[in-house]
Amino acid sequence: MTETTASDPRLAVKAAATVAQSDDSEGMSYLESLPRRLVTLYLPLLIILVVLLFPFYWMALTSIKPDEQLIDMDTYNPFWVVHPTFKHIEKLLFETQYPRWLWNTMYVAAASTVLSIAASVLAAYAIVRLRFRGADTVGGAIFLAYLVPPSILFIPLASVIQAYGLFDSPLSLILVYPTLLIPFSTWLLMGYFKTIPFELEECALIDGASRWQILIKIIIPLAVPGLISAFIFCFTLCWNEFIYALTFLQSTPNKTVPVAIVNEFVDGDIYKWGSLMAGALVGSLPLVILYAFFVEHYVSAMTGAVKE
Repeated sequence: MTETTASDPRLAVKAAATVAQSDDSEGMSYLESLPRRLVTLYLPLLIILVVLLFPFYWMALTSIKPDEQLIDMDTYNPFWVVHPTFKHIEKLLFETQYPRWLWNTMYVAAASTVLSIAASVLAAYAIVRLRFRGADTVGGAIFLAYLVPPSILFIPLASVIQAYGLFDSPLSLILVYPTLLIPFSTWLLMGYFKTIPFELEECALIDGASRWQILIKIIIPLAVPGLISAFIFCFTLCWNEFIYALTFLQSTPNKTVPVAIVNEFVDGDIYKWGSLMAGALVGSLPLVILYAFFVEHYVSAMTGAVKE
C-alpha cells in the first residue's frame, strides 16, 4: 500500500486530504448538526448580544419617547415607541451646557490618560529591565495601590486639592486621576514589556545606544498594542469616574458628563428620564467609537509583543 501511494502522486494527495478532513471533522464535530449549533453557538451568542446591546437600546428608546409614554406604562408598550420625538435630545444639546460638559470630560480624560501612560511607561520599564533588588516587590506594591477603594481616598485628596486652591477646577481631576490609573497601567505594561526579548536591548547596548534611546526607538514601538490597551483602560475609567468628579467640581459649567446629567436632570424625586437617557447615550458614543477603532490592538495586547 505504501509503495502504491508513493508511486502514484494522485493517491498520495487524496490520502493526505482524507487525513486532513478527518482531523478537521474531529476538531469541529460539535458544529456538525443544526441542533448542536443552536445550543452551543447561536444561543450563547444571542444571549451575549442581548445582554450587551439592551442597555443601549433602552437608552435610545427612552430618549425619543414622549413624556406620556414614559409615564403611562399600562397604555403604551415600554419596549417600543409609538410617536417618537427628539425634543429630549434637542433640550439636552441646545438648552443645557451639555457640549461644555462633554468637552470637560474629554479634556480631563485625555490629559489624565497621557500623564498616566507617560509615568507608567517609565515605571514599568525601570522595574522590568533595570533588574534592581526588590523590583518584584515594588511591582506588587504598585498593583496593591490600585486595590485601595476611591471612597477611602477622596476625603484626604479633597483636603489636598483645597489647600492648593484647585477646588472646582478640571485641573484637580487631572492631578488626582493618575493616582487611580498609574498603578494598574504600570502593572499591565510590566507584563507586556516582559514579552519583549531582552536580546534586542543587549544588541542595542553593544551598538552604543543609551537606555533612553532603547526605550524610545525599540521598546515603545514594539509595545504599541500594550500602550493602546492601557490607554483604553485609563480613558474609560476617567470618562466614567463619578466620586472624585462629584466631590471636586461644584459649579455647573465645570462638571463632567457623569456628574452633570445626574445633578441637572434629577430634581429630588423627579427624574427627567428623556434628557437623562439622551445624555447617557450621547456620552457613551465616544467610548464606543474608541473601542471600535482600536479593538484589534486591544486584543493583540493580550498575546504579548514579540514571539521568540
